[in-house]
Amino acid sequence: MSLVKDLSKMQIKKHKSKKYRDETRDFRTANTKKYTHCFHPYPAMMIPQVAERILDEFGQNSKILFDPYCGSGTSLVEANLRGINAIGTDINPLARLIAKVKTTIIPLKMLDSYLKDFNDFIFSIKLGGKKIEPEINNFKNINYWFKKDTQYWLAIIKEYIEKIDVEDIRDFFKAAFSETVREVSLTRKSEFKLYRMSKKQIEKFNPDVLFIMMEKLIRNRNGMAEYISIKRNNSNSKIYDFNTVYEIPQNIISPESVDIIVTSPPYGDSRTTVAYGQFSRLSNQWLGFEEYNEVDKRSMGGIREKEFKNFELKILDRVLSQIASIDYKRVYDVISFYIDYEKSIKNISKVMKRGGIVAYVVGNRRVKGIEIPNDEITKELFEKYGFEHIKTIIREIPNKRMPKRNSPTNIAGITETTMNHEYIVVLKKST
Repeated sequence: MSLVKDLSKMQIKKHKSKKYRDETRDFRTANTKKYTHCFHPYPAMMIPQVAERILDEFGQNSKILFDPYCGSGTSLVEANLRGINAIGTDINPLARLIAKVKTTIIPLKMLDSYLKDFNDFIFSIKLGGKKIEPEINNFKNINYWFKKDTQYWLAIIKEYIEKIDVEDIRDFFKAAFSETVREVSLTRKSEFKLYRMSKKQIEKFNPDVLFIMMEKLIRNRNGMAEYISIKRNNSNSKIYDFNTVYEIPQNIISPESVDIIVTSPPYGDSRTTVAYGQFSRLSNQWLGFEEYNEVDKRSMGGIREKEFKNFELKILDRVLSQIASIDYKRVYDVISFYIDYEKSIKNISKVMKRGGIVAYVVGNRRVKGIEIPNDEITKELFEKYGFEHIKTIIREIPNKRMPKRNSPTNIAGITETTMNHEYIVVLKKST
């Protein structure tokens, strides 16, 4: 009898926590590259199935979705497919380009006409009918990351793109070009950070730049066709570059106007977690985006704090104390990130409607062997600014481009697990 009572208490406690594992959201066999989601890889992407489920459950009556760290635009695409207008912002110019291209419909007849012209252009070069001497943008370390022959063909494509007279078509080509740049570079393709291939790999690496570019364009064209066939409404997405840490311009988003947020924020500063700036650097340099060198610096936690801070949040303050007891210098990286993270959440809370839904897809990373419960910290921060926690769903990440274990100390035999789960934290603004 006492055992039954004890089990009953455990079940009640579990229910009250509103935090549970949902294996149906692991999406192990799901197609994550349907529609325009097939365009261009991007670090730590939210898979479309997560955005789908959140919007279908909580966004049925929504008119405006806001993604404050939109990345390559996964939630924007899914919102538009459901007739929801979307607003996204990101400090990375490459992310904004990809998000814009993925959510901008181009009539297929027009697109096919430009693709045919590019195909004819390629054949004229391959057959030796045209002699071209392109101007190569000789940015720093270009010879370190690209072979001379690769530079030549990339420069030819870049000049062709710049002559395209329709902006949406030009951007469509730029997105494919960016992915091509990454694929034909001397970077290790299994990494998001910039690591060069081995000398042996470089000797054997001779990519067909024109073929790869055409391959990306055709794949993206087919993804666009699928997107057009499904999207039968007039919803649209608008992409901006403002940083929510500092402001959300009222002329873009009015106070208490957003129905739902579906987003995956950074899990920590770019320098020590996901290197968005490094991943984008080569593409941004080829595309001439001048902000490329500021991405990591402008990211949350990019400017390092020099003073210890008490956030008056039970879980976060406990974790900071634990890290500080091990490495008093390293803790300032974590403090810097959460100062900016809180500023962003405070600004976001102001544009949410009363009763509006926020869904943050986060990961819990480790620093000095201490797990940082980012899901609980996110919950606490939103509650501080007037939100009620609905639930937190734990999702296993079946396919990740990062090791299951790493060695943060670089001492042989000492390893720890990396992020193998993500947490979907769902909250509602109090009415």
